[in-house]
Amino acid sequence: MSKRAYNFNAGPAALPLEVLQRAQEELVEYQGIGMSIMEISHRSSQYEKLNEETQVLLKELFAIPDGYKVMFLQGGASTQFAMIPMNLLKEGKTAHYVHTGSWADKAIKEAKLFGATAVAASSEEDKFTRMPDLSGLALGEDAAYLHLTSNETIEGTQFQTYPDTGSVPLIGDMSSDILSRPVNVAQFGMIYAGAQKNLGPSGVTLVIMREDLLQDAPKGVATMLRYDTHVKNNSLYNTPPVYSVYMMNLVLHWIKDHGGLAAMEQRNKEKTDLIYQAIDSSDGFYRGVVQAPYRSRMNITFRLGTEELEKAFVKESEQNGFVGLKGHRSVGGLRASTYNAVPHESCKALADFMNDFRSRNQ
Repeated sequence: MSKRAYNFNAGPAALPLEVLQRAQEELVEYQGIGMSIMEISHRSSQYEKLNEETQVLLKELFAIPDGYKVMFLQGGASTQFAMIPMNLLKEGKTAHYVHTGSWADKAIKEAKLFGATAVAASSEEDKFTRMPDLSGLALGEDAAYLHLTSNETIEGTQFQTYPDTGSVPLIGDMSSDILSRPVNVAQFGMIYAGAQKNLGPSGVTLVIMREDLLQDAPKGVATMLRYDTHVKNNSLYNTPPVYSVYMMNLVLHWIKDHGGLAAMEQRNKEKTDLIYQAIDSSDGFYRGVVQAPYRSRMNITFRLGTEELEKAFVKESEQNGFVGLKGHRSVGGLRASTYNAVPHESCKALADFMNDFRSRNQ
């Protein structure tokens, strides 16, 4: 195999090499059954075992308490933007959202299609360079839930703590930082995440929901868009994304084998510190986009003095084996996505490249 790229793609994103190698070994024949995991029935005993084991691993790694259900759905977080208000926004209630950037904005716009929606807090006035303070947030009795985006992939901001919302269910879109650190799941009524950043390849969406939220779902919601449908059928109502669940299973084993979420958090801190240090010690050559207390450990956003210099940086980085450092088209600039599977060596190589590029262009 030729040298692997330094993969900083925002999603689909890097997968652990050990996981890819294990999947390669089992691609043609899965555990001696004479065929690939992609060929078996989702009603087979082999897949039912895989489905159950993957749920158990998630509950163990994420310390999911009793009283929660785990679902493997399809359609990405974008479908969840609609399913949440469809199922949880009842007549006479208001859906509350924290507006923190591009992905929160998409969720808010979708919710408005289904009922009363309010922005409970926002950092728009600071151009989404920080997360809003939620410590004194007051929600009325009409609040159906409070929704927040734990990590904004495009802007590069991340919540460091989560609010106590009392009897109002807290819903977290954790698509880009799930399993990157320990989280008190009991604070949330629901957590969801597309897999393609920290959990595996695209194709499966994880939903963790407190059981009481499954009660009294509106009768008019289509069968496939009801959470209770998938809970009652253990995520097997229709043909699931078998291979994506299989890959998630391998990633979860990889996380467990590497020390769990506390170890992931420390690993992520150490490797992203390398890049943030290259930014902060550059005497203004590189400028971090996000205010320091709100910087993401998953998506590092930064700028150079001119767009021409940024284009030169991207071009040279690609020539040196780096992939995915161009910022999102909606905001420009540069972005390094440093999810769990991005190795320390890649971050060290990027920091070294940044220092070298600065020395030649300052």
